[in-house]
Amino acid sequence: MADLSTRSRQEEQMDAPDLDPATYERVLHDLARVNRWTFTAWPSIAFLRRAVGSARRFRLLDVGFGDGDVLRAIARWARKQGIDAELVGVDLNEKSLAAARSATPPELSIDYRAGDYQDQPESFDFIISSQVTHHMTDAQLMTFLHHMEAKARMGWLICDLHRHGFAHWGYPILARLLRVHRIVREDGQLSIARSFRRADWIGSLAEAGITADQVRIVRRFAFRLCVERVREEPLTLS
Repeated sequence: MADLSTRSRQEEQMDAPDLDPATYERVLHDLARVNRWTFTAWPSIAFLRRAVGSARRFRLLDVGFGDGDVLRAIARWARKQGIDAELVGVDLNEKSLAAARSATPPELSIDYRAGDYQDQPESFDFIISSQVTHHMTDAQLMTFLHHMEAKARMGWLICDLHRHGFAHWGYPILARLLRVHRIVREDGQLSIARSFRRADWIGSLAEAGITADQVRIVRRFAFRLCVERVREEPLTLS
């Protein structure tokens, strides 16, 4: 088994800029299948249940939307709750647009965009990401934390993998059972090695100037660590 005492810095295959678009789209859809089996959208919905409170509308930005599966789950949840949710997804990889749009029914009205989260013109009540931060460098993670703390009016969420030995050992078995693409099998295990433990998050948050009383770090099924920020008073944005 790999040494999981520290985060791996090995690059993932799906992040290669020259990856064929058709292969990339299949990888995203296969990842979404893995996500359904591992309840990846559930932590985001659990966070919103807590953070939305009595509000009946909100605007949310999902950074690194991939196949769009988390945004679709949020859209369906909000509809059942009678909440007017304006949902925007932004992804650095333009090839994600076709994958997400093809998998999203028109009635869900999710706005998928290619580009940098820092360049989005609107203000947002919530900024979230799911299984994205382990792709970032340390400097990129600091920039992301600072941006969310400054720009997310009601709160923000990072949900990522937990660097855990059982998850690292067990994931290849699940991937083979689901018959996903080779890149999903190989990158998935590497993603776990690149991901975080509680101590990692405590150190990163302290470096970003975010204090322990402002956030909570919670474990979610299956093998997720989530950093949740819910503001008691919404941030006033200029």
